[in-house]
Amino acid sequence: MSEAFNVADIFGEDVFNDTVMQERLPKKVYKDLKKTIEEGKELDLATADVIAHEMKEWAIEKGATHYTHWFQPLTGVTAEKHDSFISAPLPSGKILMTFSGKELIKGEPDASSFPSGGLRATFEARGYTAWDCTSPAFVRHDAAGSTLCIPTAFCSYKGEALDQKTPLLRSMQAINEQSLRLIRLFGNTTSKKVTPSVGPEQEYFLVDAEKFLQRKDLIYTGRTLFGAMPPKGQELDDHYFGTIRQRIAGFMKDVNEELWKVGVSAKTQHNEVAPAQHELAPIYAEANVAVDHNHLVMQTLKRVACRHGMKCLLHEKPFAGVNGSGKHNNWSITTDDGKNLLDPGKTPHENVQFLLVLTCILKAVDEHADLLRESAADPGNDHRLGANEAPPAIISVFLGEQLEDVLDQLISTGEATHSLKGGKLETGVSTLPDLAKDATDRNRTSPFAFTGNKFEFRMVGSRDSIAGPNVVLNTIVAEAFSEACDVLENAEDFDVAVHDLIKKYATEHQRVVFNGNGYSDEWIEEAERRGLPNIKSMVEAIPALTTDKSVAMFEKFKVFTRAELESRAEIKYENYSKAINIEARTMIDMASKQIIPAVIKYTKSLADTVVAVKEAGADTTVQSDLLTEVSGLLAEAKKALNELIVITDKAAEMEEGEAQARYYHFDVVPAMDALRAPVDKLEMIVDKEAWPMPSYGDLMFEV
Repeated sequence: MSEAFNVADIFGEDVFNDTVMQERLPKKVYKDLKKTIEEGKELDLATADVIAHEMKEWAIEKGATHYTHWFQPLTGVTAEKHDSFISAPLPSGKILMTFSGKELIKGEPDASSFPSGGLRATFEARGYTAWDCTSPAFVRHDAAGSTLCIPTAFCSYKGEALDQKTPLLRSMQAINEQSLRLIRLFGNTTSKKVTPSVGPEQEYFLVDAEKFLQRKDLIYTGRTLFGAMPPKGQELDDHYFGTIRQRIAGFMKDVNEELWKVGVSAKTQHNEVAPAQHELAPIYAEANVAVDHNHLVMQTLKRVACRHGMKCLLHEKPFAGVNGSGKHNNWSITTDDGKNLLDPGKTPHENVQFLLVLTCILKAVDEHADLLRESAADPGNDHRLGANEAPPAIISVFLGEQLEDVLDQLISTGEATHSLKGGKLETGVSTLPDLAKDATDRNRTSPFAFTGNKFEFRMVGSRDSIAGPNVVLNTIVAEAFSEACDVLENAEDFDVAVHDLIKKYATEHQRVVFNGNGYSDEWIEEAERRGLPNIKSMVEAIPALTTDKSVAMFEKFKVFTRAELESRAEIKYENYSKAINIEARTMIDMASKQIIPAVIKYTKSLADTVVAVKEAGADTTVQSDLLTEVSGLLAEAKKALNELIVITDKAAEMEEGEAQARYYHFDVVPAMDALRAPVDKLEMIVDKEAWPMPSYGDLMFEV
C-alpha cells in the first residue's frame, strides 16, 4: 500500500503557478508578468531574467537538472529538447547553474524534420519556440529525472505557425475581442476579458503489456487489425460504471496523484461501456491550459500504465465490434469576472443576451458545419463516427425541449413569452426525496449538444489534440459575434434590432437543430432533405480547410493565413496516407509471417487426422468438412493478401497528396477489410493453442 496523502497538500506542488510567483518574484516583476498574461504586454529582457532565475531556483529545489521548451508540432503529439542548467566550468572546475530570460522566452529547435506542408524547404532548419506565459511551467518527474517543462508556441523563421498552440492563442484573441464588443452592447463595462473554457473528457483502453507485445498490430498501429469477437462483449452493459477492478484502481490512483501534482484537476473516473475501457475527466480550464493539460493526461496515462504492467490504448477504435474512444470537448465562454455567456438563467426567454449568443452559435455551426466536422477528422475516427456508438458524421445541434420551445416561439410569433420548467422527479419511495429535474434531458447521439451552460462537442477523437476543434469553435463563433455587432452597433433602435436579429438567425439556421435520435436512418434522410452535409471520412473532410469561405474567415481574424491552411491540408492528406499504409503493411506482415503459416500448420494437422481416422476405419465426415472449410478460408485469405500487396504497392508509388489519400481510403481500406474477413473466421475455427496471437477476449477481459 502506498502512503495516504491529502489532495489539497499536493495539488499543483510541481507547478510554477500564481502562488509560487507571488512568493518568489519581486512585486514589480510579478505585476509586469501578470500584465503580460492578462493584457498581452511584452516582457522586457531584464524582467524575463528575474523570472528565469527564480523559475530555475524553484525547479532545482524540485530536483530538476534540465529544462525544455514543451511544444505541440503538427505530429499530433508533443515535442521537447532538453538542456541542462549547467554553464561552462569555472577555472576551479566547479560549474554554475544558469537560466537566462532569453533562454526562457525563446528556444531554437531544429524545425526541418517536423511537418510543415510545404511552408518551408527541408534544408531550412531554423524554428523558434516562444514561451506561452499564460500556461504555467511545471516540473515533470520520470525516468529521465526531473525536468522543468515550459509550455511554448512553435513558429518558423518567417513566422508561420508550425504548431497547434499558435493558432489556438490567435483564435482566443479573436473570440475575446468580438465577445467584448457584444457584451458592451448590453451594458457590460466591467469585464475586461472573455475566455473560452474547455473540459475535455478522455476515454482510453487498458490491456496487459505482455499480451500487447504479442500483437504487431497494436505495437505498430495502436489498434487490432484482426480479431474475432469473444462470446461476451459489451452486450450486458455491466462494465459501464461498474466496480473498478483493483489493478485498474491502483493505476487510476497513481495517475491522479501525478496529474494533481502538475496542476491538472482530474475529477471524474469510471469504467466506460466497452470491456477494458475507462474515462478520466478534469474540471474546466482556459482553452490553452486545457489543451496542455490534456496532453499531460494522455502522456501520464501511457507512462503510468507501463509501471503497472499494462499498455494504454488511445486509438479511437482499438477493437472492432465494441465501442471506441472519443474525447468530449465541453466548451463555454466566460468573462474574467465569472459571467458565463452560455448560462441561460432561470428564464431563458427573457435573457436577450443569451438568446443572441445562442443564435449566433447556431449560425456559426450551420455555416461552418464542414469545418467543424473536419476538426474532428482523423483515420481512427473514420471507424467511429456514424457507427451507432459516437455521433453521426452529420453536424447538428441539440438544444433540448426548453430552448427549442423558446426558439419555436421566436420563429412563429416573433416573441418568446415563456420557458418550460423542469418540474420534479417523484421516486415513489417515501424515504427518498423528490428531485428537481432539469428542464431538458440529455442526448448522447448529438455531435454538438447544449448541456445546461456549455456546448459538448462529442466528435473529437481520443488521440487527437483538442487544439484544432477549439480553434475552429473559437473562430466561427468570433465571426458570428462580429457580424452581429456590425449590425447592432449601427442600429437606430438597439432593442428592436437585437430582437429582429435573434429571430432572423433562429429562422435561417433552425435546420441545424435536431433533438431526436442521431443514430437513426430516418435522421440521415431528414438531414439530406434539410441540406446538411454528411461528410463520412477524413479524406472527404479535409477540403473544408481551404474553401474560399474558410480562408476568408481565418484570415479576417488572423488565425491562419491561406498558406498555413493549405499546408495543414497537405499534412493531413500525407498523414492519412501514411497511417493507412502502415496499417496495410502491418496486416501483410502479420498475415504472411504469422497467421497463414499457423493456419497451414493447423490444416496439415487436420489432414493427418483425416488420414488416421480413415485408416482406423471410422467416419471422417466431421474432420473432412472442417478441413474443407479451413482450406477454403485459407485460400480466400491468401487471395486477399495478394490483392492487398498489389494495391498497397500501387498506393505507395503515387505522388503524395489528395489523390493518394483518396486511393488509400477508397481502394486500400476495402482491400484490408477483405483480408480481415476470412482471417477472423479462421480464428473462430483454429485451435486456440495454434493461433499465433492473443484474442480479443484475452486482451479485453484479462487486465
